[in-house]
Amino acid sequence: MKVLVTGGAGFIGTNYVYTHLELRPQDDLVVLDALTYAGNRSNLEEAESKGVKFVHGNIEDSDLVDQLFSEEKFDWVVHFAAETHVDRSIKDPGIFIRSNVTGTQVLLDAARTHGLKRFHHISTDEVYGDLGFDSSDQFVEDMILDPSSPYSASKASSDLLCLAYRRTFGVPITISRCSNNYGPYQDLEKLIPLFITKANNDESLPLYGTGKNVRDWLFVRDHCEAILAILEKGTEGEIYNIGGGNELENIHITKTILKALGKPETLITYVQDRAGHDQRYAVNFDKLTKETGWKPQVSFEEGMRQTIQWYTLNSYERSYSSWRNRVTTLTSHKSHKQAPAADLR
Repeated sequence: MKVLVTGGAGFIGTNYVYTHLELRPQDDLVVLDALTYAGNRSNLEEAESKGVKFVHGNIEDSDLVDQLFSEEKFDWVVHFAAETHVDRSIKDPGIFIRSNVTGTQVLLDAARTHGLKRFHHISTDEVYGDLGFDSSDQFVEDMILDPSSPYSASKASSDLLCLAYRRTFGVPITISRCSNNYGPYQDLEKLIPLFITKANNDESLPLYGTGKNVRDWLFVRDHCEAILAILEKGTEGEIYNIGGGNELENIHITKTILKALGKPETLITYVQDRAGHDQRYAVNFDKLTKETGWKPQVSFEEGMRQTIQWYTLNSYERSYSSWRNRVTTLTSHKSHKQAPAADLR
């Protein structure tokens, strides 16, 4: 397969590129990334040395996108490229509309013109809105969309565009809506890497509201394997939720990081809550499991151990293979006490 990965120099995109290379080495990958603040080409040095082609450009550039599709003749598109930070969307909604809606439309137009076997769109569970603290419900794929922020509204819009292009033009699409991801390569503006970095530096950890907001946490490697499962075994035209099965309050995440790093809880500073802050997300991914057999493989404790290692002692050596080899070595030890990594067990 010839595969275009948009946003492949960002957090999830980078992890996806390496996961795809590992599990489908016969495929040819092309990464298109605008290298905004959240994208880093150095993340892909190892991937490029293995034959991945990198193209610096914006998905809103219709001439560039059309030329790329014409030259490369892609079989699959895996579309990660997006503005994703809720706080930034509250300050400047326009950039989210341009990137997440117009950019997706440009890609869909190219897919319509040049033909594909599959256009897979990466969305978010935030398009469903808010379950509330008192609810025991979970998000399911046929729920009415009820986004709370300009970010989630822009992602809901791009979801609907994909569905409309399938119905009107026959573009073969699948959509996945994932819960909160964590793991290596994530930008420091996000909660887990930000709090790990601040705690290591004995700095204050700014926690919104009471810290009781609940999210379902998904290790990024599990997410990447779920996407491949959808591409290989999923049904064209369908939407799939991807979750980690780890519903945890933000205060629990914060205290877990502090405990693992041996830091005091006095570093927590409660700050004014975000406008329109959703209370609880919970993702039902039974449909994905039933159709593809995928289930998350990494426990929250193990995923956090690996993540804390990445952002602390491993910060000087961030090649993907070196990190994966180190994780494999540490995991194989009967005891982690002698290993140079945070132990959350």
